[in-house]
Parts: sequence; C-alpha cells; structure tokens
Amino acid sequence: MTLKFPNAAEAAGRTLGDEEVAAAERVIRSGMLNSVWGTEAKALEREMADLCGARHAVACSSGTAALHLAVVAAAPDPGDEIITTPMTDFGTVAPIVAQNAVPVFADVDPLSGNLDPAAVRAAITPRTRAIMAVHLFGAAAALDELRTIADEHGLMLIEDCAQAWLGELPDGRPVGGVGEVGCFSLQQWKHVTCGDGGLVITDDDELARTMRLFSDKGWDRAGGRHHLSFGLNYRMTDLHAAVARAQLAKLPGVVAARRRWALRLLEELAGLPGLALPDPRGHAWWYFPVVLPGGGASELAAKLAADGIPARAGYLAEPLNRAPLWDGPMYGTSRFPLSAPPAACPEADRLVGETLLIVDLNENYTDDHVAAIADGFRRYVQISGIDPS
Repeated sequence: MTLKFPNAAEAAGRTLGDEEVAAAERVIRSGMLNSVWGTEAKALEREMADLCGARHAVACSSGTAALHLAVVAAAPDPGDEIITTPMTDFGTVAPIVAQNAVPVFADVDPLSGNLDPAAVRAAITPRTRAIMAVHLFGAAAALDELRTIADEHGLMLIEDCAQAWLGELPDGRPVGGVGEVGCFSLQQWKHVTCGDGGLVITDDDELARTMRLFSDKGWDRAGGRHHLSFGLNYRMTDLHAAVARAQLAKLPGVVAARRRWALRLLEELAGLPGLALPDPRGHAWWYFPVVLPGGGASELAAKLAADGIPARAGYLAEPLNRAPLWDGPMYGTSRFPLSAPPAACPEADRLVGETLLIVDLNENYTDDHVAAIADGFRRYVQISGIDPS
C-alpha cells in the first residue's frame, strides 16, 4: 500500500501550527519561562477548569505527575491499597508505588478492557483507600457503578482521562468529574500535546490545595518561603503551558474529527463476522479497538500491518499485573510496599494475548484512510473465516 497514514509522531498527524509557534515565541520573548512568576500556566488552568466545568485545575509536568497528585490527594498510609486496572500504561501505576501504596489489580470487561466493577468490589480490603479507573482508548469506564462502590466503602475515585479528552458517559456527562479527581495528559501521544504535561481537575477546594502544594515542594507562595508539607517539583513551565493553551483551543475540533472517522469506520465494519466493535456513545477515540471474541487478533493484526494499515494486537506486551518489575525490588533492595505478587486477571490476559486488536486513529485521516482500513478488515476477515461466535 502506498497510502501514508498520518500519526501523532509527526507534523502531518498533529494540529501544531502557527498558533503554537506564536505562543512559544510570546513566552520566550517575555523572558519568563517559569510558571511561578509567569501567566501562561495560570491561564491554562482557568481555561481547563472552564472546559471541564470544574472548580479547580492544576497544571503539572506530565500525565504521570497528574496521577501522582491524585494519589497524594487520596492520602494513603504506607502499605495501603489502591485498586486499578492492568490494562494501562505504567504511568497509572507508578505513582501508587511512589507514594508507598500497593497497586491492586482488578480484572477488566472482556470487550471494553475497562475495569469490571464486580472485580473491583471483590478486591476491596480494609486497607483499600481509592479506586483508580482508566478510560481505556477513550471509552468511559463504568463510572456510575464505580462511584457507588467507592461511596459504599468510603473510597476516593480517581479518573485517568489521559486517552479520553472530552470523553463522555453514555448519557452525555463528561469524564473527569465523577471522581474526586480527574487526570489528563499532554504527552506527545495524546489528543492535544505540549510534548509532556499534565492537568488535574477537582471540585474540592482542599484537594486542590493539597495537590498544588505537592506539585511545588509544599511551598506556600503567598506566605513567604515556608514549606508546609512534603512535595516534589511537578511544575509545568510557562513555555509548555503556552503551547498547551493553543492546543486546548483546537481540542473540540480534534475530538470531533476523530469521532467522525470512527463512526464512518464503524459503519464500514458493521456486520463482519467475529468482530466485536466498540460502543461509540461518548467515545473520545484515541485508538479504534476491535475485539475478536473467538481469538486470532495477532494473526489479523499482522496481516493488516503487512498491508501498511496501522494495526497491532494486544496493546501491551503483557497486562501490568504480569510486568517483570514486580519480581524485583522497589526501593534499594526492599520490596516494600509489596508483600505478594499481583493477582491474576484472566480477562486482561486474554485481551492482550488473543482477542484485542487496535487500529491507530487520527484527526487528519481522509476518506481514503478509512476506506483502506475497512477494505483490509473485509479482505482478511473473509479469508480467515473467523468464527462469528
């Protein structure tokens, strides 16, 4: 295939342009690139809060930092547990361990890959302090069920919205606002980017203050050089924030385009045997996931990729509960805070090993790109004779 697919690693697959260049130049010419004394990060926080309908937004240096701020807000004691999904990037889990808490992996829904509320409920112990849900590929997790479980047990609900910018629940409510804290990423491979950066949103005044202090070394900027609490330097620079502001203005168009191409692809693939297609309601479409309940995702992905279609199987090398890192030390030679290997998650194992296939999606696709993807699926699904059961 000679058709080139735009991707997020290059200009052709991004919305970076004159606006971002002007934003960066504005900050550089001001001479102030630091957000403590600059204006761009503060403006980005206001604009993000307005976009999400939240009382507070806090800018930080990465999506991982955003999740660390959320874990800090949950205030686990050393050895406490936070339940999350094995179908995610390690940036979701690293902040839990960094705060001396224990990640507890609950299994996932076999079609969406998002947390299974029943598995979450079964994983709760007296040491559980929070549930961290991930909106995988841009599809909202089962937030109403998870909110109910969290409330029943007095737990914080944290939302990892890194792949779900402007994502919604099926009834139209935005992701990020059902939990106490919603976390977003501005890394290169996200809907909008400033290279690396993060944002957290919350309606809770005290949680916002806690996260802001932690992101700035516990420094009370209003009251002199007093460090009121333990914290790290997770500040976003004003240079990053200026680029992020220009990108944020383009976000609605990015998500609208991705939704348009995804809906077109859903129409093209409807009725093909053996494929379980994603629910489009509220989906933000970072990837276009397809599940083959009967297996064979690796073989189909390989055939599509050989034709130049950006498809791959499994998403991860292994679910995070099976990552090699759990066999080694966490700090020095100590395994603290871990005391046992992570629990098995058979549905996640099957998704990664047999049933999940993802296709890259991009706002700058054309009709030709969607047609090529659909043609590939039609060709190889028919040839393979995939069992529709």
